[in-house]
Amino acid sequence: MNKTILLLALCLSFGTFTFAQQDNTATQDPESLRRRNESDQRVYQLAMRYNDLPVARIKLMELIERNPTNNRYPELLATLYFEAGQYASAAVASLDLLERNDQSITGLEIAAYSLEQLGALDRALPNFERHYLLTGTLFSLYKSAFLQYSLNREEEALNSVNMLIKDRKSTEDLVGFPTSNNETQEVNMKAAALNLKGMIYMGQKNKAEAVEAFRQAIESAPNFELAQENLKEAQKM
Repeated sequence: MNKTILLLALCLSFGTFTFAQQDNTATQDPESLRRRNESDQRVYQLAMRYNDLPVARIKLMELIERNPTNNRYPELLATLYFEAGQYASAAVASLDLLERNDQSITGLEIAAYSLEQLGALDRALPNFERHYLLTGTLFSLYKSAFLQYSLNREEEALNSVNMLIKDRKSTEDLVGFPTSNNETQEVNMKAAALNLKGMIYMGQKNKAEAVEAFRQAIESAPNFELAQENLKEAQKM
């Protein structure tokens, strides 16, 4: 098993344990709680200013423990882990956040990308799907389609791709692809979806549909290098 996925599983299992708190915040008066929160927030802000991430994370954990109904603190903690490339921690933090608030856009986004980075595609997919349903973000729909394709869920992938192609915003929103000279080429989302559609048909050994999809992708983005290469491969089938 991949070590990072094993670490994630261990973190998730350990996360079910609860430990006795030394001070009971429920018995604190509101003014004392406010002062402690403000103090920790100031330390957090200073730690962020000085790029002292361990201190920032500790203060966020203390704020989370003391303010269990405030979702802003776990969102910040998950973001810190993700931006530091600590994807296992980011995944656990975001999944904990989603248990508290399954409508958290930040939680869904970080969970989706972190789990994808860890190779847990089947767990990343529903978070991308839900992120799209809540936000209408076409890139989340494209990621959903690509993960469905990667997981051999071809009919679902085709459905997502067709939804994307039909969306009027797909000709405006852009997505980047690597080129042969190690640069990034931006093409419109419709072209990207048509290219993915061609890849799905190639996997199904459907040459005619694959060729047509790649041609449409190039028509939508004439300099789309990846679609041009895929078209050449499809024509050889």
